[in-house]
Amino acid sequence: MGRPATRPTKLKDGYYIEIRNKGARSGVKLYSATKLQMHRAIKMYERSKEVFILGESVNGKFVDKEPKLHVVD
Repeated sequence: MGRPATRPTKLKDGYYIEIRNKGARSGVKLYSATKLQMHRAIKMYERSKEVFILGESVNGKFVDKEPKLHVVD
């Protein structure tokens, strides 16, 4: 099996959201190449999960420093 990775993975350039179960402390990051694809993914998960918008990633770093919780309209 070998040793686990110690270095964090590099993020692709694009848009990221984090999907969590309601009340959970950690979640799964989802990558989208465009803002439209990101909004489609948000619509898909907003009813059953907590969706945090992490924002745009450029050169492995997020443009917006603080993630925003998406609230269903």
